[in-house]
Amino acid sequence: MNKREKAQRIQLILNTLFPKATIPLKHQDPFTLLIAVLLSAQCSDARVNRVTPKLFAKASSPQEMSRLSVKEIEECIRPLGLFRTKARRIQALSAILATRYKGQVPATLKALEALPGVGHKTASVVLTQAFSKAAFPVDRHIHRLSKRWGLSSGNKISQTERALKRIFPKKSWKTLHLQLILYARAYCPARGHRLFACPICRELKFKK
Repeated sequence: MNKREKAQRIQLILNTLFPKATIPLKHQDPFTLLIAVLLSAQCSDARVNRVTPKLFAKASSPQEMSRLSVKEIEECIRPLGLFRTKARRIQALSAILATRYKGQVPATLKALEALPGVGHKTASVVLTQAFSKAAFPVDRHIHRLSKRWGLSSGNKISQTERALKRIFPKKSWKTLHLQLILYARAYCPARGHRLFACPICRELKFKK
């Protein structure tokens, strides 16, 4: 079975299990999505969703957020890991958006990655989820699954991203990256993995 055949079978299973996968981070627009994704680094989505209502009640636009002090932002996101660093970055990127981009979130990878605290994965999530542009965000879960399923042999996430973009149709990337994350958490953990409880691993192992 070649990689494209594997990809087709994987997508069939994912579409059955997660037909309407949506991003679990609560948000209202590109800016609140950007902040939520930034906050989710090394932190669960559920925990982020518990703190963002308080933060967004104080400031839900770049202009409003830039007027908050770092200490005020810290108080809202204190339950999250790395909250001090995240607060500084949120205040800084909000000031840039308010002044340089007139309060709008830019819709290009280069501009997003230039913002404080915004890495390639965060920028890719915002591009595909907020602007429906072709991007394939790859996190540690997707990287791990890709190696387990023989879709990528790369040791770097950037290599895995390039490999997946070659074998999956571009039109599926927006939903697919969410389906893969949900699947990893529900069926294919890094530890305690059970082959017969994992539909895709079972399929790939026994289908010739």
